[in-house]
Amino acid sequence: MVKASSSTKTRAEKPTIAAPDDDPNLWLEQLESARALKFVERQNAKTLQAFGGAAFERDHDALTSIYDRPDNIPYVNRCGGYLYNLWRDADNPRGLWRRTTLGEFRNENPSWEVLLDIDQLAATEGEDWLLSSTTSLPGNHSRAILSLSRGGSDAVTLREFDTDTKSFVRDGFVLPEAKGRAEWLDADTLILTSAYGRSMATGSGYARTVRLWQRGAHVDDAAVIFETSVDHMAVVCSVDHTVALPRMWFVDAIDFFNFATWLGDKSGTTTKLDLPSNMWILAHRDWLAVKPREAWSVAGQTYAADTVLAISLPAFLAGGRQFEVLFVPEPRRALQSFFWSADKLVLCILDELRPVFEICTPSANGWTRQQLHGFPDIGVVDVWPLDRDPSESNGDLLVKSQDPLTPPSLRLIETEIATPTVLKQAPKTFTADGLLVTQHEAISIDGERIPYVQTGPVGESGDAPVHMSGYGGFGASVRPYYNSALGKLWLERGGTTVQANLRGGGEFGTRWHDAGRLAGKRLSHDDFAAVAADLVRRGVTQPKRIAAEGGSNGGILIANMLTRYPERFGALFCTIPLIDMRRYTKLLAGASWIAEYGNPDHPDEWQWLKAYSAYHAAKPGQNYPPILIATTRRDDRVHPGHARKMVAKLQAMGYEAYLYELAAGGHGYGRDHKEFAGFQVLGLQFLKSKIGWLDEQAQANPPPATPQTPE
Repeated sequence: MVKASSSTKTRAEKPTIAAPDDDPNLWLEQLESARALKFVERQNAKTLQAFGGAAFERDHDALTSIYDRPDNIPYVNRCGGYLYNLWRDADNPRGLWRRTTLGEFRNENPSWEVLLDIDQLAATEGEDWLLSSTTSLPGNHSRAILSLSRGGSDAVTLREFDTDTKSFVRDGFVLPEAKGRAEWLDADTLILTSAYGRSMATGSGYARTVRLWQRGAHVDDAAVIFETSVDHMAVVCSVDHTVALPRMWFVDAIDFFNFATWLGDKSGTTTKLDLPSNMWILAHRDWLAVKPREAWSVAGQTYAADTVLAISLPAFLAGGRQFEVLFVPEPRRALQSFFWSADKLVLCILDELRPVFEICTPSANGWTRQQLHGFPDIGVVDVWPLDRDPSESNGDLLVKSQDPLTPPSLRLIETEIATPTVLKQAPKTFTADGLLVTQHEAISIDGERIPYVQTGPVGESGDAPVHMSGYGGFGASVRPYYNSALGKLWLERGGTTVQANLRGGGEFGTRWHDAGRLAGKRLSHDDFAAVAADLVRRGVTQPKRIAAEGGSNGGILIANMLTRYPERFGALFCTIPLIDMRRYTKLLAGASWIAEYGNPDHPDEWQWLKAYSAYHAAKPGQNYPPILIATTRRDDRVHPGHARKMVAKLQAMGYEAYLYELAAGGHGYGRDHKEFAGFQVLGLQFLKSKIGWLDEQAQANPPPATPQTPE
């Protein structure tokens, strides 16, 4: 650890909790300014000089080759009679959009029909194109809208593509870059939810309106058929083709967890659903399934939060409120998601973190249930419909299962077939001999039990090099998946990995999420620190050998380990992070997260936000561990200014802090496998070096341990 000098200039201490808006680093929020780019260039050079070299290149090549393997699983979805896939490898770093048949896909080496070469498109047009998503009209799927992203950003350009001629449609639908999407109503009409155009964006930067866009018309002339206010998060609209006359569902996303939902058609809304705003709502043909975030009383019944309820949609619209209970939560058994597939409702559940799946089928005599079997107790299982559009689904499901030591397999559950068929098996990318996966619990600051999964050698050495990770936000559950990077570069070399299930996540439902939300966000950070302490208590390791990593919301987590629990870690890797919680709502999509964190412009809410705004809490004279903060310039979700400013402040105080900023990559780790691997390897090289765990090649060229200066 490096203790900053107490004689650091007063300017370096700004901003502070007492003076949160006195920020000398605001200039670093100017993404493309010459001064800011010069700062980034110098920081990148220092970081690469310190942690690049022979060991970096060797591991970078090894990891890139894993991501580019020809026997990796090509994940697919079915549209009409074809399975579609976006494939990337060394020869096609941006990707090939391609298709095949299910029968062909069953073969070990299926034959593919290439529809679009993204690398060729990027070269021809001189643009940094990546294919973000596609959407086609149910039926023959001959026309698709492609969402093309520059460098991986959330903002996309929409362009119409003909899958028969394998070319863009001359004089077809085209929309310049903006956040949003389009969905087909019919062959000549798009339903547009895009922030493109004057007054079409909310304060969060997402679509404020739903527009009916007819072929041949200018987008400015597209009729607005639904809209929300600027202070709401976004609007969403989906076209339901499961009924004879397509109906439309309009959603006003008030914030991340509250929605108002209307049923309607191409002329606009017709019926607002009489339901609380904090519900998950999913309709399919003549059925409606809902899950409230809070206890709900209706028609003389009270349903607990997170209960799954179902009802006939016509009966509901007629005023009926006699719901069928399909799932009742327990303290450590919670629904993660649900979806419809050919008149069957599939419930995805975690029961004490074990994956459970139930299929509920309605009939005239009530609901029947079937449970899928054969899944690991400690691992990750995902189930989803093979067909992209529910109107075309025959009930076929895809199942992906894995655990930290077992690579993913892809299975198919066909209609009326109980035993899944193995379609594809991912290769083993690291040696797992002598490694074991175990589950443990730490006791947090308030007595709550915090689960975590540990993977590593059998037995406790007391000095294990540990890689810790966590998230704790937005109700997202952390699960123990097969991680090729950590497996090859950490586990195979004798290290141990730990994944923590923090409050703020969704592992145990809404109550677990809410406990780590708003003022409770501080508790999710306490949870992570408690897991680190438990590893020491159990004799696994010691604090100086714990390397912690987290990204996005997990970036707040890692920054708080620096300022609140520095004594429990040897090194920290903070990626694509939020850090400045005073200004986060004013940067890019930040306003959309107020429901998760709070509004810093409200004095009462700033009181809890400042408790975990590490940018303001950082001060000189502390024993902070070394930290690497990494981001991407094309991240149009979490502003790169968070990372830049935190590094500048820490360096001005004399701390050992490094910045790495990719030019592209969006809210991720790069635009292709090579960049993705480089981002990960650089972080791992940094962490390993700072906890004193270098292999022979890396030890030949150790990085400097002296504090840096901002410029």
